[in-house]
Amino acid sequence: MELPSACSHPGWSVLALGLGLLLWARRRRGWDPRRCPTDLTGKTVIVTGANSGIGKCVALDLARRNARTILACRSRERGQAAVEEIRAATGNPAVLLRLLDTSSLASVRAFAQAVLREEKRLDVLVNNAGLTGLPLTITPEGLEQTFATNYLGPFLLTNLLLDLLKASAPARIVNVSSFRHGVGTADVRYLTGQAQPGGYDPIYNSTKLMNVLFTAELAQRLEGTGVTANSVNPGVVSTRIMRHFSWAMRTLFLLLRPFIKSAEQGAVSTIYCAVSEEVSGITGKYFGSDCGLALPSAAARDAGLARKLWEESERLTGLPAGPQH
Repeated sequence: MELPSACSHPGWSVLALGLGLLLWARRRRGWDPRRCPTDLTGKTVIVTGANSGIGKCVALDLARRNARTILACRSRERGQAAVEEIRAATGNPAVLLRLLDTSSLASVRAFAQAVLREEKRLDVLVNNAGLTGLPLTITPEGLEQTFATNYLGPFLLTNLLLDLLKASAPARIVNVSSFRHGVGTADVRYLTGQAQPGGYDPIYNSTKLMNVLFTAELAQRLEGTGVTANSVNPGVVSTRIMRHFSWAMRTLFLLLRPFIKSAEQGAVSTIYCAVSEEVSGITGKYFGSDCGLALPSAAARDAGLARKLWEESERLTGLPAGPQH
């Protein structure tokens, strides 16, 4: 039977309808933040990169749960607009803006000092800020900009806030990674631009691998403290992260937009790791975009590589060497 005549058979319509219903049912069975009863009254949360995209949706959800919600943003204008929008949508007046540029270690330190000075507790830290599409750029502090923004800044921020997180335990750290970590590499020379993994995609992929390695090592070091750390893949999501690419790439991404997740949908796995009862006590894991536990790449499971990356990150950020586990 020829393919056109086969596809015109009535059975194909029934099969397609059945498949569609199955996919719809599977999505319906997925974890839904709106059905999660977790209330965060009296809790404090920080979401980086929260003026748009996934970060903004995560902050909106946490604010709806009555958390004191700190939006850590690079742009005062866009950050304040997000704060006002979230306050209006949730009725939660405790939504605040604090300026943070994760590509700058000085900015990270200033932000952390302000948090430690002004906040009595920290229950959830979501490291979401990230970018891609920039050419190789060395910052005034001698770091490669994309690696500093996506990995090294969050590494320093997390470490500076660890004591506050421990004092607030049980507390959670959620590091937003990507399925693209699976094709990344983690050469510590990338952090200072002494070596390059390639173009835009390999750079981004490698930062996301470093996020997963950092999370695994962090979880080991936090054992017994009541603070958990997990990394998460949001999936393929329509956000502003493509803004630094050429118009041709942005146009292609725009054409694909109907077939990929919205920011609200992409935020679900991060919210799941931040608030769900199902994740309570789970640490050092990698969660897929469907909120299920997933096996990260072989490189992401390399404990020796994670330790080497951690030690070099300590050196570059000026942190004292932590105890070995």
